[in-house]
Amino acid sequence: MNADWDTAWLERHLPRTQNRDGDHRNPFQRDKARVLHSAAFRRLQAKTQVLGVGISDFYRTRLTHSLEAAQIGTGIAAQLQQKFPAETQLLKLDGNLIETLCLAHDIGHPPFGHGGEIALHFMMQEHGGFEGNGQTFRIVTRLEPYTEHHGMNLCRRSILGLIKYPNFIDVLTHHQSAARPASLRKVKAEHGKPPKGLYRCDEALFNWLLEPLPDADKALFMNIHEYEDGHHKTRFKSFDCSIMELADDIAYGIHDLEDAIAMQMISFNDFIVGVADPVRGFEIPWLSNEIHLLSEKLFSRYQFERKNAIGALVNCFITAIKVHRNEQFEHPLLAYNAHLPETHLHALGQFKRFVFEKVIRKPEVQLLEYKGQQIVMELFEAFSSDPERLLPESTREQWREAEKSENGPRVIADYISGMTDEFAARLYATMFIPKHGSGKEVLTP
Repeated sequence: MNADWDTAWLERHLPRTQNRDGDHRNPFQRDKARVLHSAAFRRLQAKTQVLGVGISDFYRTRLTHSLEAAQIGTGIAAQLQQKFPAETQLLKLDGNLIETLCLAHDIGHPPFGHGGEIALHFMMQEHGGFEGNGQTFRIVTRLEPYTEHHGMNLCRRSILGLIKYPNFIDVLTHHQSAARPASLRKVKAEHGKPPKGLYRCDEALFNWLLEPLPDADKALFMNIHEYEDGHHKTRFKSFDCSIMELADDIAYGIHDLEDAIAMQMISFNDFIVGVADPVRGFEIPWLSNEIHLLSEKLFSRYQFERKNAIGALVNCFITAIKVHRNEQFEHPLLAYNAHLPETHLHALGQFKRFVFEKVIRKPEVQLLEYKGQQIVMELFEAFSSDPERLLPESTREQWREAEKSENGPRVIADYISGMTDEFAARLYATMFIPKHGSGKEVLTP
């Protein structure tokens, strides 16, 4: 591979023409600023992470989760630069790039967490589907009004790092799905669970993104695992994306656990049985020996002990990450990935499963998800029934333009997915609850 292979990856879809005196930032520092100053990023402060926004002012939102993931991501980058200098120099690993990816990785997620995602995918099943990661790609390349038509206009490498699932929803969809329920209230989670991928309407932008790759790498990068009983899944990610995903998983598995403990949603005994005992059996250096002592600190009445245990767990996973080369790929950005050793991967998976089973699957959390799911579906149904009448003016203009290519529903999905939990709930109340609201809620969220 040519020594200046990265030049094409610093290009933007809309060439940068403005030069500001004294601005010495590199492309990734500029990209980080565009993410931080975007409306899509700000809205994460009022979007559900695990527990519903507004129940408490303590626990994490999508915004604080993204900030923690960014801190972990830069820590991973620093560790890899120290332990794998040859590989990270070849790959020109940049901490600002990783921080940008972690800050931006959730901006496509709709209100009400997975309930909102299920709702929008169900309503969009006949119009290309909906999925949070695909929406992130759409926001950074099209929707965020940093430019007129090119979204944030990030450089190519930043966009590649945000592509967790490099194929299209129509390819990944398992078509033996259940019959469409007669009522929206009967929509079960499995009816609307989306495959993880991109929208076919954004294919031209995806093709532009992959232009610097050899043809064989493009084909392999989009390769999928096919499953008989569920949606298909993509197999590969870029090097930068692999770091971002590890940071996301660690933040979810460890930091979100802290919220559950603080809110007394899980007990010490549950944690010992569900996490500590299995992890001890994995025979992981340091962690297996310390996990029961860490468990006591996690459930201590002293918050500083809990913080100390959380920090130790995060450090354990960060410092275990290695760089691996896949000889199937030619291009360095695809050939190299960051990964956890198998035992650490099993341990982190144990934490993530525990949070999912003991927190997310709790009836009170699922009730909130279901409530959000209903709000999103009814908003979509209402706007679809008469877009010219009900959509705000700017969105209505976008809908008219999209309708020329029969893509109007995508604009409605874009509009609703950009809402915060609170905005969507207020708008629902204004539209469907008598004597509630003035109509001013129908502004761009």
